[in-house]
Amino acid sequence: MTACACCGKILTPDEIAVTKKLINRGATAFFCVGCLARRFDVTPQDILERIAYFRETGCTLFAKTPEPE
Repeated sequence: MTACACCGKILTPDEIAVTKKLINRGATAFFCVGCLARRFDVTPQDILERIAYFRETGCTLFAKTPEPE
């Protein structure tokens, strides 16, 4: 399990992916949504919206959301 480099919170795959997308695809240190928001001086909601946007545009770093049956 990977932890946030700033606060130590266990990260989700989306948090790892958004760190790679916003900071550097080759990043080895990853950040949670809250710490990324502070780093970029935005709200956590802004980061979550960016994750949704990247997923919708087909970025392969983000897991696909299951289709409703």
